Amino acid sequence: MNRLHTVNVAEAGEEAAPLFSAIRQAMGKVPNAYVTVGSNAPAVLGLALQGAAVLKQGTLGARRIEAINLAVSEATRCDYCVAAHTMAARAAGFTAEQARKLRSGAYDEDANIDALVHFAANLVKTSGPVPAEAVERLHAAGYDDRQIVEAIYTISHIFFTNMVNRVNDTPLDFPKVA
Repeated sequence: MNRLHTVNVAEAGEEAAPLFSAIRQAMGKVPNAYVTVGSNAPAVLGLALQGAAVLKQGTLGARRIEAINLAVSEATRCDYCVAAHTMAARAAGFTAEQARKLRSGAYDEDANIDALVHFAANLVKTSGPVPAEAVERLHAAGYDDRQIVEAIYTISHIFFTNMVNRVNDTPLDFPKVA
């Protein structure tokens, strides 16, 4: 049940309507999370979509982005984003079992991705300065500083939608994940 104002997509105002149209064209539907954000703050939805486009052009690639999205969504206990990004992770080439591992913040099949999801999950679960060892672990796994900054932005990007969906209790429109 939505806690925040949410419009019917077909009745969206002039600011949100073109955003919803672009999302529908790209995804085949307008996910409830995007409807919530666009219903209340179309400019914020536009910024979120631009952020996603920037990440796609970055150096991490879809698999690493989805690995982060799953680790952070599980760490924040956002059922909506876990469901949405489990599907996205499958599209990025992960199996259902691999997606489950990524959600745990550990990934024993690939040391590079393991370091990334461990970093992401710990970053959102803790506060204060990040220990130097955490950054050193990313460097040792092969990440350069540009990729670390892109990873931090990916974490921030998914964290925003996690928080919106937790506050809104956004109804699932993706298959529920156990």
